[in-house]
Amino acid sequence: MPSATAIDVTDATFASEVLERSKTIPVVVDFWAPWCGPCRMLGPIIEKVAAEHDGRVILAKLNTDQNPRTAMQFRIQGIPAVKAFKDGKVIAEFTGAYPEPQVRAFFQKVIATSGSSGPSPDDLLRQGDVAGAEREYRTILEKSPNDASAIVGLATILLGRGEKEEAQKLLDRAPADRRAKALKHRIFLDEFRQKHATEDLVGEARRNPGDPRARYRWGVMLAAHEQYQQALDELLESVRLDRNFADGAARKAMLAIFDILGLDSPLTREYQRRLSQILF
Repeated sequence: MPSATAIDVTDATFASEVLERSKTIPVVVDFWAPWCGPCRMLGPIIEKVAAEHDGRVILAKLNTDQNPRTAMQFRIQGIPAVKAFKDGKVIAEFTGAYPEPQVRAFFQKVIATSGSSGPSPDDLLRQGDVAGAEREYRTILEKSPNDASAIVGLATILLGRGEKEEAQKLLDRAPADRRAKALKHRIFLDEFRQKHATEDLVGEARRNPGDPRARYRWGVMLAAHEQYQQALDELLESVRLDRNFADGAARKAMLAIFDILGLDSPLTREYQRRLSQILF
């Protein structure tokens, strides 16, 4: 399960997020599965050590059960398996639940081997150096135009400046990336909020509780204000009233919120279950 210190990669995103990304910064991939006890032991350790290295290495996690193609490609026979990539190639690896000192030594070896130094553009952005982060993201994209992390990072900066059109074009280059999808959903929500700011959507929903359109519109407005649980309640009711309203608009809005929250969010899991009960 990915944490705040790791990115989640899949069969669809491995090439861009790991192989291409490793041309600018080493990427350590933790191949794991939910049923694997040693994986649960290694996970917190490797995430802690990755966080200590302040952006000099990226940690990615790949669920081998959900992404068998990549696991087969790299001949994963036992998990947890950890492989470090630089310039698209494996430069170091180990298998098993290593203790913290050995994991730390592994990361230090990766950094020394790759010659990596200095913060990543993601770290520059977190530190408030927006101009520096933007330069680094653009440099990465000159070399690797479809690097999803750089696309998302630069798009975040552009959105902060109100440059939605350029940000949208960038995000279109990473259609399979969940972070890019979440940003595109946020663009839609922001535009919806601005367009309907003067309308009494809550009053409309309360006056017409059986109207799927009214419940949908109020649900989207709640999502635009990041009141996600209340938004999901309204959208779920719209689905219950008429699942086919506007070509399934309420269901699609719920899926968009799931993308924003992440698949591991308790809210996502709960409302996925409740939505399935209505649909199936």
